[in-house]
Amino acid sequence: MFQALLWQELRSQARLMAGLFVVSGVSCLCIIVQAYCFAAIVNGAFLSGSPLVDLMPLFAAMLAAALGKAFTHRANEELGFRLAAAIKTSLRQQVLSRLFASGPATVPRQRTGEVLQLLGDGMDGIDDYCGKYLTQFSYILVIPPVMLVIVFSLDYTAMFILLVTAPLIPLFMILIGRWAEQIQARQWHLLQVLGGHFLDVLIGLSTLKAWGRSEEQTLVITRLSDKLRSSSLSVLRVAFLSALTLELLTTLSTAVIAVTVGLKLLFGQLAFQQALFILLLAPEFYLPFRQLGAHYHAGLAGINAAERIESLLAAAADRPIVIESANAPIHKPPAIEFDNVSFSYATDRPPALRNVSFAVAPGEQVALIGPSGSGKSTLFDLLLKFIHPDSGEILIDGHRLSSLPTEQWRNCIAYVPQFPNLFQGTLRDNISFGATSSPGQVELAAARAGLENWIEQLPAGYDTVIGEGGRGLSGGEAKRIAIARAFFRDAPLLLLDEAMTSLDPRNENAIQQEIRELQKNRTVLVIAHRLSTARSADRVLTLHDGQLIEAGVVTPC
Repeated sequence: MFQALLWQELRSQARLMAGLFVVSGVSCLCIIVQAYCFAAIVNGAFLSGSPLVDLMPLFAAMLAAALGKAFTHRANEELGFRLAAAIKTSLRQQVLSRLFASGPATVPRQRTGEVLQLLGDGMDGIDDYCGKYLTQFSYILVIPPVMLVIVFSLDYTAMFILLVTAPLIPLFMILIGRWAEQIQARQWHLLQVLGGHFLDVLIGLSTLKAWGRSEEQTLVITRLSDKLRSSSLSVLRVAFLSALTLELLTTLSTAVIAVTVGLKLLFGQLAFQQALFILLLAPEFYLPFRQLGAHYHAGLAGINAAERIESLLAAAADRPIVIESANAPIHKPPAIEFDNVSFSYATDRPPALRNVSFAVAPGEQVALIGPSGSGKSTLFDLLLKFIHPDSGEILIDGHRLSSLPTEQWRNCIAYVPQFPNLFQGTLRDNISFGATSSPGQVELAAARAGLENWIEQLPAGYDTVIGEGGRGLSGGEAKRIAIARAFFRDAPLLLLDEAMTSLDPRNENAIQQEIRELQKNRTVLVIAHRLSTARSADRVLTLHDGQLIEAGVVTPC
């Protein structure tokens, strides 16, 4: 039972995998030595009449083998969980790197709670897969073949019974496993839905309370919890059934070997020490199969987690590969040109942009207007390199944007999104994003955004702590902090996505005057819904259904 992504990760952890097999080999050796010594001690003490002093080396070897067996069992589990930790770290890094590289425009449309559950507790299934299922699988690849060879050298009949009954165990595992796989997949889906819904309820708790729907969501969570409980019990029932079947099969097989060996011993066809040695090895031969069956459902949990992660990685990887140059000169302010740019978010959806062409001169302020869904925000996503054009080119100072180093280019942009993100921390940190600043730089940015008087009235001033997402602030205050952040960045390209929303006319006019001052050294693109915002620009570009339908120069009133 392997999965492509897990197999790839296991191959990358070759040293730990090799350690598993080495430890399994040592464990196999300890089992054989322990069984041989015990058989020799019983034979010597009760049949051969050997003195106790002669048996002491056998006692010491048996004790050492027992300790070695316990040690290797512990070491195998430790290696399994170290392997799981390495794989989980690698997978989390891959997912986060892929999501960060893809950007917000191409992040798969997943519920936040489901993604968090997957990257958190959802990966615990990989612990069980590596620490329980995989360790037993390593035992199966080592212990049964070695014991078959040893039993073959002692008794053909016992070896034949082992060889015939051993394949029946994986057969039963597969038959029961198909049923268990369906139930496990249903349980995994319910767990993700419950985790995502619970987080959604917590985030929107104030809205639910205001609309009187919180009690209803309590019932929904209770219903989902009951379904998850019922599904979990179904998984446990299948696991118990699997364990019972394997225990019954291995017990009967061991009994058949005991009868066969006993008859041969009775008729003098087999020596007592050999018969007892075979009888001691038989349960150890079946033990890895029994343990593997007991942990089969744990292995399914790891497989389901890996499959979900693989689908998340595949969804986030759906972006073109571009070759970036090592370095490229970017003028301050830059010139921007869109040359027949087209882009579509999905093949089954209309294009967001169709053959859009326009140019923005250095230091020019251009307003983008049009109804919702006309492609304005898509233009910004393209400039931020969150997405890449399906066709056409975007040129920055004559250089292809796709060839510019992403980090270098984004360092040249100050961006105010439509819904800015504010973080838990002080106002100073939210404006500067924790960057090192010269004295008065944060205060200057706040003053340009019209925040100076408001912040100075606060008891802690710029050290006032705000909540996650800007809790405790009004919409206008949060937007002005985001604008102050853009001023602090002092970047040659300023992108404002409806930056004047939530601002009263007086604050909007004040910020527009500051933008006019800053425009002397910056290229500015503004997504505007207000007529007052569009009028302050040098030019206006009108978009409709992803096409540029009109462009004109703003005439001062």
